[in-house]
Amino acid sequence: MDKKTHTDITLIGAGIMSATLGILLKKLMPDATIAIYERLDKVGAESSDAWNNAGTGHSAFCELNYTPPREDGTVDISKALKISSSFEVSKQFWAYLKETNAIPKNKSFINDIPHISMVWGQENRDFLQKRYEALVQYPIFEDMKYSEDFEEISLWAPLMMRTRDHKELVTATLMDIGTDVNFGNITRCMIEHLQTLDGVEVHLGHEIQDLTKQDDGSWKIDIENLATKENLDHHSGFVFIGAGGGALPLLEKTDLEEAKGYGGFPVSGQWLRCMNPEIIEQHQAKVYGKAAEGNPPMSVPHLDTRYIDGKKSLLFGPYAGFSTKFLKNGSYWDLPLSIEMHNIWPMLSAGIHNIGLTKYLIDQVMQSPEERFAFLQKYYPDAKMDDWKLEIAGQRVQIIKKDEAEGGVLKFGTEIVSDKDCTLAALLGASPGASTSVSIMLDVIETCFPEKIKSEEWTQIIKTMIPTYGESLIDNRELCLKTRERTTRILKLEREEV
Repeated sequence: MDKKTHTDITLIGAGIMSATLGILLKKLMPDATIAIYERLDKVGAESSDAWNNAGTGHSAFCELNYTPPREDGTVDISKALKISSSFEVSKQFWAYLKETNAIPKNKSFINDIPHISMVWGQENRDFLQKRYEALVQYPIFEDMKYSEDFEEISLWAPLMMRTRDHKELVTATLMDIGTDVNFGNITRCMIEHLQTLDGVEVHLGHEIQDLTKQDDGSWKIDIENLATKENLDHHSGFVFIGAGGGALPLLEKTDLEEAKGYGGFPVSGQWLRCMNPEIIEQHQAKVYGKAAEGNPPMSVPHLDTRYIDGKKSLLFGPYAGFSTKFLKNGSYWDLPLSIEMHNIWPMLSAGIHNIGLTKYLIDQVMQSPEERFAFLQKYYPDAKMDDWKLEIAGQRVQIIKKDEAEGGVLKFGTEIVSDKDCTLAALLGASPGASTSVSIMLDVIETCFPEKIKSEEWTQIIKTMIPTYGESLIDNRELCLKTRERTTRILKLEREEV
């Protein structure tokens, strides 16, 4: 006989999204009961894990794919402004967790690290200058530095410039306020905190088999305990599917009309990881370049300083690969089994319209170790192959969505899908994901609890966690600088400028 349980809220997936939403909802509804179900035997072990994402603290300081050039020659900075302000929201929430000891003061998850954009050639210089001039008009980017001076750039990124030809046309921007974030650590800290609260249970090693909406609007969730093979019959008033690449197959199990037309395209990632401590110590920045002409946004190369479990690392990538898995710990049947009548045409259409992405992935998969290493040497000319090893990173599933005009479109970013009764929400997509997790989860709350979040009570509770909630950090210089000063102090991100 199945074991029967019930909670007010069920969060599927023990990654940063569920952890963030869990804390927000428990603060807003202290008496609510919450169950978190995770297929793996560890919290934050998939997309949130430090080795499975860029850890950039995506703030749009250096990621050039967030500021695409327009046909008229200007630069579109709208996405960069949104992402940067969203990351400031995340920092406020994390500062609140630190202040209230929800995250122990001895637990480290964020470090200060300069963010640099670096490009080569006159055309790219013109682009970077236009980008810089557009961004520095806003207080959130006003500290950005721009340089065409070889010697100055050599001070910012000495490892990359030391043996480079001085005649080479190099241009760079620098943001000293950049960060490196271990999203696995912060996820585990948040889940550990949730487990100390009344009415919250975390179940690892449990896999969702089916989700069925009941006549009263609640959800019946069929779950298997992977260790005991016991079947559980769980009921919940509200369900959030935050399972990374695994969210799409779970959303399909709901049979919701709102889920029709969605598909997914999996892309795997790889890094070259430096194994030479002397080389690692010579680089102290996240340096992002520009994607090659015709390559997708996910291909933006970067030479990254990372801090993982207190140890400094150096990575270069990403190198894309293709796998039919939707999760790093998934099944090769994930993609084939996700294809159904409702999404087969959007997926075929998106494939036809994205031949360039297909070619890019084939080229990446077919690369020899020597070709892969030659790409690194464009950024670090003095690199030696013996100092680096290939590491497998996380799996991402890009959204494919039904489109009236084109049949189906491939979307980069994240999207919330919810039912009309606001009893279930699923998060699809990838980057910038974790860095903007707090803003995304506030969007989930606004979507699924529209009346309550308008109340004075909920607004004031949210403001205790995120003081600028409801206000813009993009245009309000005083608020932006005051907020940054506070979060920098609490999160201990002070550093000397380069």
